[in-house]
Amino acid sequence: MSLPVLHIGNKNYSSWSLRPWLLMKVLEIPFEEHLIPLFDENWDAEIARVSPSRKVPCLTDGDVAVWETMAIMEYLHEHHPGGRVWPENPKARAMARCAANEMHGGFTGLRSAMPMNVRKSLPGRGHTESALKDIARIETLWADCRKAHGSGGPFLFGRFCAADAMFAPVVSRFVTYGVDLQPVSRAYVEAVMSLPAMEAWIAAGRAEPWIIEHDEVD
Repeated sequence: MSLPVLHIGNKNYSSWSLRPWLLMKVLEIPFEEHLIPLFDENWDAEIARVSPSRKVPCLTDGDVAVWETMAIMEYLHEHHPGGRVWPENPKARAMARCAANEMHGGFTGLRSAMPMNVRKSLPGRGHTESALKDIARIETLWADCRKAHGSGGPFLFGRFCAADAMFAPVVSRFVTYGVDLQPVSRAYVEAVMSLPAMEAWIAAGRAEPWIIEHDEVD
């Protein structure tokens, strides 16, 4: 039986691709990786072949295509039960889904001012009023999750789960742009950045040859 394939974009820039990739790596869910360089001459043809939305990430599993990040995570939850993708405790699971969906649909000020770029170190850049407002909300959310359900480990809900994968690109942004964080947030950032899978993603992103000018804030 063939493995599912996760179609992703450049590791330096593609925050959405990082999320399911990291989740599957940390939870040791087997898959094959197919990287399509964003916006190069083959992009349109390659992405149309695998993703109905013509966006990454997209998971293909046999004749099934799942092309939204949260949908991919729910698909993985259905196929890998037992509290691995989401917390097993119902109250923690509800809060984790709320946090993940808030990340999915929000924080546009932060995203615009501080695009993901694992190759760069840009302390102080992108600290706009809207980005700082988003950062304050994220820190409050992280602290609330840790206080309510984080006693079992260093992640938002103790063990690593889909909510952590959703915030992994934010973690990388906080490092790239030198964001000053509260102690709870700093400890959480260190925990995510220390994951071997996160280290592997960043190393691969730094080694990529592609440059996308509109994502280079400097």
